Amino acid sequence: MKTRTYLRRGESPGSRHPRESGGPLEALRNMDSRPWSPLAPPKAGKLRGNDRKTTRLNLKSGCSYCLIFLFLAAVLSMLRSGAEAENTREITVSAAASVRNAFEEMGRLYEMNHTGTRVLFNFGASGDLMRQIEGGAPVDVFASAAEKDMDDAEMKGLILSGSRIDFAANAVVLVAPAASGAPIKSFGDLTTDRVKKIAVGNPKTVPAGRYAEEVFRYSRMQNAVQDKLVFTGNVRQALDYVARGEVDAGVVYATDAMTVPKEVRIVATAPGQSHRPAVYPIAVVKGTKNGAAAKDFVMLVLSPGGQKILAKYGFKKR
Repeated sequence: MKTRTYLRRGESPGSRHPRESGGPLEALRNMDSRPWSPLAPPKAGKLRGNDRKTTRLNLKSGCSYCLIFLFLAAVLSMLRSGAEAENTREITVSAAASVRNAFEEMGRLYEMNHTGTRVLFNFGASGDLMRQIEGGAPVDVFASAAEKDMDDAEMKGLILSGSRIDFAANAVVLVAPAASGAPIKSFGDLTTDRVKKIAVGNPKTVPAGRYAEEVFRYSRMQNAVQDKLVFTGNVRQALDYVARGEVDAGVVYATDAMTVPKEVRIVATAPGQSHRPAVYPIAVVKGTKNGAAAKDFVMLVLSPGGQKILAKYGFKKR
């Protein structure tokens, strides 16, 4: 077999060894000398057979390394998330609906100062919350909008002895829709024919409803307004009815009215002697598995920072 030799310009026959002419050695010499990278493809040009094989192998190898790296990163991420979940504590605070805004802000402050602890809130009517705790709900802190519900909890042995303390007070007010043209200026106007519906919390479970009932009895208008009352599951629901104009008036807390100043207007404030003081007690629930964290939350509520937040939302000091 004859070997064909290709001469470069200026070369004479015999100046090159036959084995150096063409073949894989020359292909290797002509390849780009830079190291291969999956992000930098081989130098443009026509690839010979071995070049194509080498490129395919390099590409496969690079993709394999990328897949392995991504797999390991995903595994490490899952392990880290699992470890963080195991190290995160949760405390549950059941609180009266009227303290929602203030407590949610305090919850964020608590989590900021207690890394690794998350605060879960359960807002509702104080009476309903107390019954949930009695039924075995996993609650760490209980904050009521009235002393009666905390009295019931204490009598039934549901709260930790010595942990109960009052943290705020409120005012009971009469509100009407801001856009309403009804001339309501006092509690006495509720007895007139102009007022058809009055939203109040259910007295059986909602402290604000009990206070409203006491105000009506004090003003000797209980019989005149009885058929006009629309009972709600909590005080915020009564406020919503008024804000949407579905009723002519409602009895809520002053702090509730402050949350929607464009939708409702305060018509009158109930005289202090017309109802029992609207006092808010708080306590650690007996049997909590997070006693230290629960006590820390109660201390935050009582602290100057917590009291400042409560004042911001219209609560009074007890």
